[in-house]
Amino acid sequence: MFPIYDVIVVGAGHAGCEAAHAAAKMGSSVLLCTMNMNTIAQMSCNPAMGGVAKGQIIREIDALGGMSGIISDKSTIQFRMLNRSKGPAMWSPRSQNDRMRFAEEWRLALEATPNLDFWQEMVTGIVVKDGKVQAVKTSLGLEIKCKSVVLTNGTFLNGLIHIGEKKMGGGRTGESASKGITEDLINLGFESGRMKTGTPPRVDGRSLDYSLMEVQEGDSQPEKFSYSTKTKPVQKQRNCWITYTNKEVHETLETGFDKSPMFNGRIQGLGPRYCPSIEDKINRFAERERHQIFVEPEGWNTVEIYVNGFSTSLPEDVQYKAIRKIKGFENAKMFRPGYAIEYDFFPPTQLNLTLETKLVENLYFAGQINGTTGYEEAAAQGLMAGINAHNKVKEKEAFILKRSEAYIAVLIDDLINKGTEEPYRMFTSRAEFRLLLRQDNADLRLTPYGYKLGLANEKEYRQTQLKAEKTEELTKKLEKIRLSPNQINEGLEQLNTATIKEKITVEKLIKRPNIGLKDIIKISEELKENLIDYSIPVKEQTEILIKYKSYIDKERQMVEKINNLEDLKIPATISYEEIKALSAEGRQKLGKIKPQTLGQASRISGVSPADMSILTIYLGR
Repeated sequence: MFPIYDVIVVGAGHAGCEAAHAAAKMGSSVLLCTMNMNTIAQMSCNPAMGGVAKGQIIREIDALGGMSGIISDKSTIQFRMLNRSKGPAMWSPRSQNDRMRFAEEWRLALEATPNLDFWQEMVTGIVVKDGKVQAVKTSLGLEIKCKSVVLTNGTFLNGLIHIGEKKMGGGRTGESASKGITEDLINLGFESGRMKTGTPPRVDGRSLDYSLMEVQEGDSQPEKFSYSTKTKPVQKQRNCWITYTNKEVHETLETGFDKSPMFNGRIQGLGPRYCPSIEDKINRFAERERHQIFVEPEGWNTVEIYVNGFSTSLPEDVQYKAIRKIKGFENAKMFRPGYAIEYDFFPPTQLNLTLETKLVENLYFAGQINGTTGYEEAAAQGLMAGINAHNKVKEKEAFILKRSEAYIAVLIDDLINKGTEEPYRMFTSRAEFRLLLRQDNADLRLTPYGYKLGLANEKEYRQTQLKAEKTEELTKKLEKIRLSPNQINEGLEQLNTATIKEKITVEKLIKRPNIGLKDIIKISEELKENLIDYSIPVKEQTEILIKYKSYIDKERQMVEKINNLEDLKIPATISYEEIKALSAEGRQKLGKIKPQTLGQASRISGVSPADMSILTIYLGR
C-alpha cells in the first residue's frame, strides 16, 4: 500500500508543514501523517505571526526557502513593524492573520508540492532496529516503512485539557490526544517531561462595545514578511483594539482560585514564563490594578474575537463573569472558554544540532516536543529538521547554522546546549549578535544557503545578490555626494539638528542621531534625483550600515574570534571521564551533550571557563 518513504513527518502543525515542504521540495519522497486533514496548519492559539524576535525568524525561514512568510502574507489582515522607535536590531514585523485562510493557504501549498503524500491517522509509535528508525506504527495497526522520521507532535502527546476542576484528554479543543509515541520513546531510553500552555476564551465580536476601547491600527504603509515577489503588502487592514482588566475583574477571578488546576496542584507541567495566564498575572503581580488586553479579530469576515492577555484555565462560569467586567465587554457573549493543556515533551539536550536524536539514528524532533512555545519557533525547527532529514538519507552534509548567522541557530543552540525547564520563547536578548541578525537583512544572510540547498530559486538568489550590490553601490555614492549649507540648512533647522558651515557628505549627515536618509531626501532635491533608482529596502539597508557601522564592525570582530572556537572540532571518541582535571559537573555535562566543537562546549550550562581551558589544552596535546 505504501512505498518506503525517505521521510515521514508526524504532525501537520507549523513544524510539520515546514519539515514536509522542505524535504519534499529538496527531492525526498515524503509522507505527512496527521490525525485530521482538516486542521493542517491550524493556528491553535492567537491568529498572528511574528513579533519581537519571532518576526526575524519568519523572515529567516522565508530567506531559506520556507513557506511561513508567504503563507502569513497571503492571510494578513493587519501588519505592524514593532519597535520602530528603537534601534534596527529591535525592529520586528508582526501580522494579524485570518485563521481560516492561513490554514487553507498552507494546505494548498502542500498539495501543490511534488513528492509529498498525506495520510490521516494517529501514529502510535516508531519501529527501531539496530539503533536506526525503520517505520512508524499507526492506530489501524499499519507499519509504514521509511528511512527517517520527523516527530512534530505539538501539544498532542498524552495531551490533557483543564477547565477548572474538569479535565479531558485532548491535544486541542475538540481533538483527541496522541497516545503511544511517548511510551515507545521512553522504552528506547529517552527522558520525557510535562509542560503546560494555555489559551484564552473566544467571544462574539458583535457583543462588544469598541467605542470604549483604544483602537490599534496597522501601519499606514504596511510591509510584508516574504522577500519574494510571490506576495504583496496587504492593501486593506482590519483594526485591533486594546482594553484593560480592573480591580473588579481581578476580584471575580480570585473567586475561582480554589478550583484552579494551576493553584491546587492538578497541573504538574511548567507554563510559559513570558505568557502567563490571567490568574497567574494577578497572583504574581498583586500590586498591579490592571493588565492589558488585546482584542484581535480571527479573520476578515468572522465575528470571532481572540482575547489576547486573558489566557486562563479557571471554571467557565468564573471566566464568563470576569470577562464581562472588562471595559467594552459588559455584554460579551462567549463562544468557548479558555483552557490549559498539559502535554509530554522531551528535553532537547537529547538531540544533535541537526535536531536528530542521539539515541536513535534518522529520528528527528521539532517544535513543542522539544520544549518550545510559539508558531515561529516550531516552524524554524521543522524547516531545519526537514532539511537535515533529507540530507541524511541522501548522504549529504548536515546543515547547521552558526549563532552569528541566524536567530534560528540561537534557538537550536540554546535548546541543545542549555536545555529548557519551561516553554522556550525567543527574544532579541537571547542573541548576542542581534545587530547582525536584523529582520531587514535575513535574505542577505541566508538566501545563498537556501539556493545551495535547492529551496530558494535562482530568481530569489539573483534578487538577493542585486540587493547586496545596490547597497554597496549606494553606500559608496553617499560617501561622495556633498551637500552645501545653502542647500540644506533650512531643512536641518526644521529637523532640529545643527546646521553646517561648509559642504558635508550625506554619509556624515546620516551618522547624526535622530536624522535618517528619508529626512535628507525630503530637504534635498539633488539627493532625491540621485537616489531615484534605488529601492526602499536598499535605502534602508544602506542607512543602517552607515549609521551603525562602528557597532556592526565590533560585532563582526567578535564573531571572527568566536568562529575560531567553532572551527575546532572535538573527536566523537573523546572520553571526558578520563580528563580528571575537569570539574565533576563539567565532565557530566560534556558527556551528556557531546559537543561537536569547542565553541559549542563553551555554551553548555555548567561548563566553566576553567573547564574550557583544560579541554583546550587536552585537545592541543
